[in-house]
Formats: sequence, C-alpha cells, structure tokens
Amino acid sequence: MDAVSNSGKPTALETITLGGGCFWCTEAVFKEVRGVTDVESGYSNGQSARPTYEQVCTGRTGTVEVVKLEYDPAVISTRQILEIFFVVHDPTQLNRQGNDVGTQYRSGIYFSTPEQEKIAKDLIAEATRDGLFSGPIVTEVLPLLDYWPAEDYHQDFFENNPTQGYCMAVAAPKVGKFRKTFRELAKT
Repeated sequence: MDAVSNSGKPTALETITLGGGCFWCTEAVFKEVRGVTDVESGYSNGQSARPTYEQVCTGRTGTVEVVKLEYDPAVISTRQILEIFFVVHDPTQLNRQGNDVGTQYRSGIYFSTPEQEKIAKDLIAEATRDGLFSGPIVTEVLPLLDYWPAEDYHQDFFENNPTQGYCMAVAAPKVGKFRKTFRELAKT
C-alpha cells in the first residue's frame, strides 16, 4: 500500500512489530501517532503457529504479545517510532512489564528490513552509552517470525474499553505519557 508524500509522490509504507508488554497498552499509544496508518495486536516469534490468547498466556509457547505497525516514513521515521517505544515501556525489565510477568510480555523489536535492525541496534547502543536507563536494556532485536493477528476482541481494546480497570490503570497513563513527551507527533 502506498501513501502520498507532501510532494504528491507516492511513498511506500513500512511495517515494524513491537513487543512492549501487554499489547492493549502498546496499541493504544501507537494509534495516537501521526504517520502510523494501522496498528494490529498480535503474536509473534514463538514456537506455536497461530496461537490463541489462552495458549500465549501460559507462557509455554515462547510467543510474545506484539503490535504490528504500518507507517509512512515520509511522516514519521523508524527512529521516532522506536524513541516513542522506549519512552512508553521499560526496556530494562526482562520478561515483564510492571505486573505483567512472563516471556509473552518481553521487550522486543521485530524488524522487517535490515535498515530497521540497524536503527534499533544503534538506538540501543546510544541509550546504553548515554546511561538513559537505570539498568541494562534487555530488548531483543530480531526479524519478525510467525506473526499471527490476535483475536478480534483484542483489537482496538483501549478505544473500545476506556473505563476497563486495566485500561484506566495502565494503558491510559502510557497514552498520557506519549501525549506529553511527543506532543508534536500526536495525531490530535
């Protein structure tokens, strides 16, 4: 699918897939980002083909909860997407995000192109060198493997359930942090 740049010329959309804990939270943030044209919650990089939520929740599939982003690089760069990612989740927590514990909640960048891999590794190296986090960054950087969309009821979860307890306690603060930190990149 192509978008149209400011010059009127078509630009190819790109995809990148991110694991930052519960996909409800990560999806909620990236739906707000200017230049992101589609966000889909799903599962990837595990040993099970077409896993279900119940299977992933056992922690025995090796699968990670992810969001697959489609974005227009003429509007937002891969680096900007990853900078947002590192602000709205804790890349130093191994196999968890807050109270969500298990390998399915690990931090990961699952790239679609060699350029995305380089940008991710360079950004992690810079953050490490500059001491931006209190501990070592444990975010894995791997090619996207075995992606499968999550069940329909997980899609647009925050948007459809803004008063649900988890959404109010965890997702809403992450969206607020994005809006405050990256005001210039917000859709509205």
